[in-house]
Amino acid sequence: MQLKRTNNCGELREQDAGKQVTLTGWVNSYRDHGGVVFVDLRDRWGLTQAVFHPEHAEAYAIGRQLRNEDVAGIHGRVTARAGTAINPKMPTGHIEVIVERAELINKADAVPFSPTSHDVVNEDTRLKYRYLDLRRRPMTEALVLRHRVVKIMRDYCDQHGFLEIETPILYKSTPEGAREFLVPSRLHAGQFYALPQSPQLFKQVLMVGGMDRYMQIARCFRDEDLRADRQPEFTQLDLEMSFVEREDVIELITGLIVRLWREVLGIELPTPFKRMSWQEAMDRFGIDRPDTRFGMELADVSNWAAQSQFAVFRDAAVGGGCVKMIAVPGGGSLSRKQLDALTEEAKKLGAKGLAWIKLGGEAGAGNMGGPIAKFITPGQQQELRRLTSSGDGDLLLAVADKQEVAWRVLGEIRQLLARQLNMIPANRHDFLWIVDFPSFERDAAAGRYIARHHPFTAPLDEDLELLKTNPDKVRAKAYDIVLNGIEIGGGSIRIHQRDVQSQIFSLLGISPDEAQKKFAFLLDALRFGAPPHGGIALGLDRLIMLMLNRASIREVIAFPKTQSGSDLMTEAPSPVEPRQLQDLAIAAIKPLVKA
Repeated sequence: MQLKRTNNCGELREQDAGKQVTLTGWVNSYRDHGGVVFVDLRDRWGLTQAVFHPEHAEAYAIGRQLRNEDVAGIHGRVTARAGTAINPKMPTGHIEVIVERAELINKADAVPFSPTSHDVVNEDTRLKYRYLDLRRRPMTEALVLRHRVVKIMRDYCDQHGFLEIETPILYKSTPEGAREFLVPSRLHAGQFYALPQSPQLFKQVLMVGGMDRYMQIARCFRDEDLRADRQPEFTQLDLEMSFVEREDVIELITGLIVRLWREVLGIELPTPFKRMSWQEAMDRFGIDRPDTRFGMELADVSNWAAQSQFAVFRDAAVGGGCVKMIAVPGGGSLSRKQLDALTEEAKKLGAKGLAWIKLGGEAGAGNMGGPIAKFITPGQQQELRRLTSSGDGDLLLAVADKQEVAWRVLGEIRQLLARQLNMIPANRHDFLWIVDFPSFERDAAAGRYIARHHPFTAPLDEDLELLKTNPDKVRAKAYDIVLNGIEIGGGSIRIHQRDVQSQIFSLLGISPDEAQKKFAFLLDALRFGAPPHGGIALGLDRLIMLMLNRASIREVIAFPKTQSGSDLMTEAPSPVEPRQLQDLAIAAIKPLVKA
């Protein structure tokens, strides 16, 4: 390469007119206007228009060879554009560079898709040729913003006394929660490392070690089914603090989020963020990560249903279940086909069915229509309207079942309808802290309790006695932060007393021997003066996705996997040579075929 750049392609302005500059980059577009060639040169910072005139013969000859995605260098004089030649859509649109020397650094083959095209490109193609996809402006912007966010996170944590400390990637398998990735050991035949789902145990050990405040931009791994906001490997801001309570963690993270939105997006967020107990979130929204940008909240009409003539409602209400409804504003206009589709969705989510009632419309003002309207007396109709805050033109959707089923079904259908009916306001950032989670839930299949968060989460002090008498009522010192219906982080205050930790293990059916086998180093550490401590992890990928309003975290990760966990660019995972397996003393077997 003969030409060494002096500037990037996004920084030159009118005040630079007259300067001699050298730019390098990719040809974004090529135009031959009858003797004068115009080339937009692109790099990660932006575009600059280069103009090749015949009087600079050698440069002009090179300019006429250039085509899209060629790598080129130019040297010339910055000139101000005038009149209609100004391009107000480009930051550099008031100038151009008159090329005096040029270099074709590398000729590009025809590309499978153009990074400048506005046509929709199949995602698999984009992932296979990710190096081309990264040249697209949206991808460049995402990675630039990601860098800025990480830098602010590090600066903020440094200002608050945190040390950045790396924790191991090769880890001991502790099969709690999601499935782990296992790594066979060559030096210890038949034994395995695991890739960490999070640095949870190590960061607690760091608190026992007196580090007081730890942070890490941590890589985490989970071998689980994927979706738009999940990847087998992901990144989180991981924090742990000593001598703190829940409020300290919430205050710290609120301050970080406010700073990110202010410095990166130019938005001043109102504080404090809203707060809601887990129970309230479930009762009002049917989900523990509610989207509060729209209404359509759940209403419990079980007492009303117990007096109903509709047997399905009455039997559920008096038989230990419940009847819950949502009122869909303007939903009375939904067709029977649309209602049937909602019913099928409800069944997929575990309901036996989905009852619906239309208010007003063909039934007449003040009346109700639909298959079950005939079972509802005029007096009951008025009471139902009051309970659901509904009126003519609205649609009532009801689930009569166990409470958990009604929550799940109506919580999901509420979000589905909000998207379909365009009920979600744009450009809103509704942050919400969810607190007072249940500590445990029953695993019916295993016949025991399991930890909702993880087995090191401390119960609320006032609920400690309930560990012996009523574990279902024990609430945890856990907290999640939710943005627009998506969980972006979660954490807890940890157990630092050995007797409480032993009590929790016993409740979870983990014997002392099993606990020692799985968590020996942490349990041993707790014996030697563990401070009260707690922390949180923020999902970096999800956070960036939401800041940029992207549909998937694959849009904000440089080299993501597909939803099946494949890397189309490198063709991973892939078979390995038999010798490699032999070195590891393992063999590959065919997977069992499910019946």
